[in-house]
Amino acid sequence: MRILLLTHSFNSLTQRLFTELRAQKHTVSVEFDISDAVTEEAVALFRPDLVLAPFLKRAIPASVWSRHLCLVVHPGVEGDRGPSALDWALQQGLSRWGVTVLQAQAEMDAGPVWASENFDLPSARKSSVYRREVTEAAVRCVALAVQRVQSGDFTPRTVPGQAHVPMAQNHRRIDWQADPTAVVLAKLRAADGVPGVADTLFGQPCHLFDAWPEAELRGTPGDVLVRRETAILRATCDAAVWIGHVKRPGGFKLPTTLAFPEASALPESTLTPWLKAGSPTWQDIAYTESDGVGFLDFEFYNGAMSTAQCQRLQQAVVWAATQPTGVIVLRGGADFWSNGIHLNTIEAAASPSDESWANIVAMDDLTEAILRCETHYTVAALRGGAGAGGCFLARAADLVWVRDGTVLNPHYKNMGNLYGSELWTYLLPKRVGTAGAHAIMRNRLPMTAADAVRTGLYDRCLPSAGFDAEVMLRAQALAKSCQLASLLSDKAAMRRTDEAAKPLASYRHEELREMQRNFYGFDASYHVARHHFVRRSPQSWTPRHLALHRELDWKIPA
Repeated sequence: MRILLLTHSFNSLTQRLFTELRAQKHTVSVEFDISDAVTEEAVALFRPDLVLAPFLKRAIPASVWSRHLCLVVHPGVEGDRGPSALDWALQQGLSRWGVTVLQAQAEMDAGPVWASENFDLPSARKSSVYRREVTEAAVRCVALAVQRVQSGDFTPRTVPGQAHVPMAQNHRRIDWQADPTAVVLAKLRAADGVPGVADTLFGQPCHLFDAWPEAELRGTPGDVLVRRETAILRATCDAAVWIGHVKRPGGFKLPTTLAFPEASALPESTLTPWLKAGSPTWQDIAYTESDGVGFLDFEFYNGAMSTAQCQRLQQAVVWAATQPTGVIVLRGGADFWSNGIHLNTIEAAASPSDESWANIVAMDDLTEAILRCETHYTVAALRGGAGAGGCFLARAADLVWVRDGTVLNPHYKNMGNLYGSELWTYLLPKRVGTAGAHAIMRNRLPMTAADAVRTGLYDRCLPSAGFDAEVMLRAQALAKSCQLASLLSDKAAMRRTDEAAKPLASYRHEELREMQRNFYGFDASYHVARHHFVRRSPQSWTPRHLALHRELDWKIPA
């Protein structure tokens, strides 16, 4: 079928559906929901068999839904209506929630149901639930709905329901003196991603994001107690919570200690470097061991890695390589493995060009530390997504295992035609060949985990269910294998051979010379693209690589 994805932006769910539907051999095109006239034009050009709306912030115009079958993905159970479905479910602490695919009609979220699925709702951040539980359920629901559309013999059901009020900031307000930690976390998690919880820090207004529980440290309710790396700790009536990110008025999300210089006066709460604490606390880099395997987790918000985070993670990798283990598994975070350099901290810098340079140099140092590790076999285990430099940072490991369903964006060009570094000019052709490397770098579209393995970019796609357990079993088996010594020996020999042919320093110098032009040259495309990305500027048009129907040579297949 010809399926038009009508969406507010090319967000994680839209990307996943885009890749899944294309894998099912449908012809898929994307149009951003900019205006009714633009949507009408897209439908006229593409003449879709189905309009699918995975992520909208306003209603589909009647001129479209009255003439074409339009299905909307709603992150709520059957009968739920309204724009704050997931927010209410999380803040109220519901144990079950769901996704419904329904037909667009005059009343929002009230059309006939084509498919639905419920799931266990974890106590997690809204953005995380959306990327995992909601997305997985939506993929299955959309697949079923599309199958039913194709069959032509399915009659959707009209389900009674009632719209809840949109969640406003007065519903999210935290009473730091009275709200227990569980309630505070529920409110913060229900607002994570967008819009955050309106509050004050250091006497100044801001919105709070990225909350984590603290089990041991206590203080006067409402007081800011200590700092740790990028976060600050604020006391509740029965414990405390870490606040990792904030957005100040007129600004954009930043690590809390960067957004508020006043935080530097707080006492610093340090942990034994990289060793995972025995009690729940916030720790962005954590190390654990099991049966000869060292597991290195790095939970960086939205997968962005600042200069300082790259430097600390490099130190952690070097330290892990001194431990009495044989395998190091780099697990990243739950939602993202890595999305490369930290565009928000770059945008906030006095000189974005200088900070861009410092950040990419730190990323390259980290990449090289992984690549040059000869004492251990290294595994990158991607349980969450990866993009741009993060995709190639993972490839620096000896093996890359990726969770089925993970969406990857192994390219740089969407960010103002960045050339890219992280030694991709060495790592990529070695795995996929010169032609394959050029094809991947020219492509601006997301890639599935299965495609990454098929092309040779990554090594193995593991089932989504039980991914962490499967990674642990495989890594432990590798650490115990009688072949580990020969693997390490072969690895060291290959590195010496490759170094003699062309030193890593040469690859790195060539890449950074191109990046220097991106950061300091006359073409400001990268700086413009970064500015609009960080500040979430409204879309003015749909990028041509997504809008198949707007290509000059587009023709409706016979």
